[in-house]
Amino acid sequence: MGGQAERVTVHFAGDGAGVDELSWGMWEIWHAMVGQHSSLPIGGRTALPAGTTVADVAEELRYLMGRFPSMRTRLRIDPAGRPTQQLFDSGSTTLEVYDAGDADPDQVASEVEQRYRSTPFDYTDEWPVRMAVVRRDGRATHLISIMNHLVTDAAGGAIMLREVRQRSTAPVTGLQQLEQAAWQRSPAGQRQNDQALRHWERVLRAIPARRFPPSADPRTPRHWTAEFHSPALRLALPVIAERTGTDNRTVLLALYAVALHRVTGVGPVVLRPVVNNRFRPGLSEVVCMVAQAGVSVLEIGDGTVDEAVELTRRGTMATHKHAYFHPEQLNELLARVSAERDEAVDVQCFFNDRSTDGPSAEDSPPSGRRLRRARAESAFRWVRRSEIATDALMVSFDDAPGGLLMEIQTDTHYFSPGDAEALAHGLEAVAVEAALDPATPARVPSGARPSGRLR
Repeated sequence: MGGQAERVTVHFAGDGAGVDELSWGMWEIWHAMVGQHSSLPIGGRTALPAGTTVADVAEELRYLMGRFPSMRTRLRIDPAGRPTQQLFDSGSTTLEVYDAGDADPDQVASEVEQRYRSTPFDYTDEWPVRMAVVRRDGRATHLISIMNHLVTDAAGGAIMLREVRQRSTAPVTGLQQLEQAAWQRSPAGQRQNDQALRHWERVLRAIPARRFPPSADPRTPRHWTAEFHSPALRLALPVIAERTGTDNRTVLLALYAVALHRVTGVGPVVLRPVVNNRFRPGLSEVVCMVAQAGVSVLEIGDGTVDEAVELTRRGTMATHKHAYFHPEQLNELLARVSAERDEAVDVQCFFNDRSTDGPSAEDSPPSGRRLRRARAESAFRWVRRSEIATDALMVSFDDAPGGLLMEIQTDTHYFSPGDAEALAHGLEAVAVEAALDPATPARVPSGARPSGRLR
């Protein structure tokens, strides 16, 4: 890695200061960070436009720290390990500068990024963003910016990037993290929490305790991550969405449920969709963690995929309505109901759609030949194997060049590698089938058996 040549001190100031409980969104991601022994870093590296100077990047860092309270928030952790948030109204941070020398600047930037990602954040004594510049022959070539996940969720990150581009100086609007914590303690916040937990309790008492049969292929290392790039999925979603009068996100959730049911044969399918709570008053433009995982219970019947999409659409309102709650109290509820049932109730199948809405349906739906050609371009690969715990089954979707990127994190003692691969290919297959034929059944056709299921 190129040598660190300079450390630029950046002073900043912004509105607000104080100490309070974590907001519900912060609690949810904090549990994930502790459980996975990771800061769940977000961000990355990018090539800088020609003419960008180190001073320009330092000014951007100053803008970020001053404008967004979540960038100026650290944790206090008491002796029992319980965190609280502390917002600072001013301070200083450091912009690191690396000289690439004769090395490839992008490679140097990659090495800095990997170090930033792999080094645990100090939540009490370090600001939650690390930023660096790589330069060559005196010219700034690359920017590296990595944040711990307490700063924001994906939708908040998009708002942050938009405001950085615009250099907006209008007052920040909406409830920031300290204000969210105060509202969540208020009578209105407690009513929301109580309603959500009552919904959760009804679900937890009604569903079968187990999601799947025991994994037939537990591995060591235990936790595997795969990526599946699918051009066909990107083409098929808007066709089904337009025909069913819904949207790509609803269709994708329905297809995930159908594919999971086809692979496991287990119903109802109980999923935890990550909900962007910015539809709630005061949260539409905030840059912080407000996303939380709700719960959807989908009974995949003998009908068509289109009917499964409609079932999903009808259930979405309840899922979103009750996806804003205190995660600590949900954990207590889950433990209490499991104890009363004398069996652990499993709600560990997560769904996180971080893609944009994508293209609308084309004037002429893609032909079968085009969809089959797109399927032939799909690519599945395992990218990580680790003993570091992840969620039992988390499937995320992101935009990717020419398609959608499906990331599958699986605990192989819970959901086998073969099942994970069958899920990816099966989801794409049912999407293409349904795009071409509105009568496509949701269940596996009689006599057929999905590939990859190892029993």
